[in-house]
Amino acid sequence: MARDIVLGALGAAAGRAWIYGLIGGAQVAAWVDGLIPRPADSEPSEAVATGSGRLRMAIGLATAGRPAVMGETLARIARQSRPPDAIIVCAPSEDDVAPDAARLGAEIVTGPRGLTRQRNAILDRLANFDIVCFLDDDFVMEADYLAALEQAFLTDPGLVGATGVVIADGITGPGIGFAEADLRLAALGPAQTGSAVRSVYNAYGCNMAFRLAAVRAGTLRFDESLPRYGWLEDVDFSRQAAAFGRLARIEGARGVHLGVKGGRQSGLCFGYSQIANPVHLVRKGSFAARRAAWLMGRNVAMNLLKLGRPEPHVDRRGRVAGNLAALGDLLRGRLRPERIESLT
Repeated sequence: MARDIVLGALGAAAGRAWIYGLIGGAQVAAWVDGLIPRPADSEPSEAVATGSGRLRMAIGLATAGRPAVMGETLARIARQSRPPDAIIVCAPSEDDVAPDAARLGAEIVTGPRGLTRQRNAILDRLANFDIVCFLDDDFVMEADYLAALEQAFLTDPGLVGATGVVIADGITGPGIGFAEADLRLAALGPAQTGSAVRSVYNAYGCNMAFRLAAVRAGTLRFDESLPRYGWLEDVDFSRQAAAFGRLARIEGARGVHLGVKGGRQSGLCFGYSQIANPVHLVRKGSFAARRAAWLMGRNVAMNLLKLGRPEPHVDRRGRVAGNLAALGDLLRGRLRPERIESLT
């Protein structure tokens, strides 16, 4: 008990020191951000514009180690008022796939484990489609989600990337069950009419859609240097797409992210990624340095502040150890996202 109290006090003090230091550090980061080249905003090319009518829309779903969760998600995709033209599921092996996946309309692709690798394998199967909607295998869409996305892309030819409204996100807590997600979505009132209502810096990886003409024009790929869970792969891909047009949140596309805990990486690896991945993206020019500095500072501070009394569903000790390992590697000049493959 006494040891936990001491750890909590030390963690709180360190967290406050980190936050105060970040206030000054963010100013330096903003200056550095101005020196790092990033893709310039531009008008959408002719290749990005899409004619009116109907778009060919595919859902891309990467999964691993959660066949039951995947099956439940596929069953709910079947409830869409505007059904997808294809559902491409990429999994490391057949054991990762729900037994009834084919019956529920999914085309199964096997590929190397890792979110970015699996999403690239999905991209390779989309030559004849206009829009890809990447979903986490635990994201539940409202019935009109795809209809709202299609309308947004048809209405705005300059829209190259979109994300929906997450009305509840289990990733920030112990998680949400499918039954609760169904109830929350059923209780929603009618969605607002219209399409893109607010520009965003990046789409949220649990539910994000892209115009494939822009993907092809830029030969865009997910960064396979971000291994396993691929944290911040959504920021990287979104900012690449932003060179070809606008990114927006679609009010009529609503859903619930369950935040299922099974199958995710360890606290140690995730803590390392909390430092290594933002630094990697700043270096390659797809993430603003000031945003990366704030994100890293916030995450490290939270890990330290909650070290003494961690939440049951979060490995704070592991995350702190990962943060420290990454900061040590940064000082030694050997920080890189792939290092988590050698961490226990």
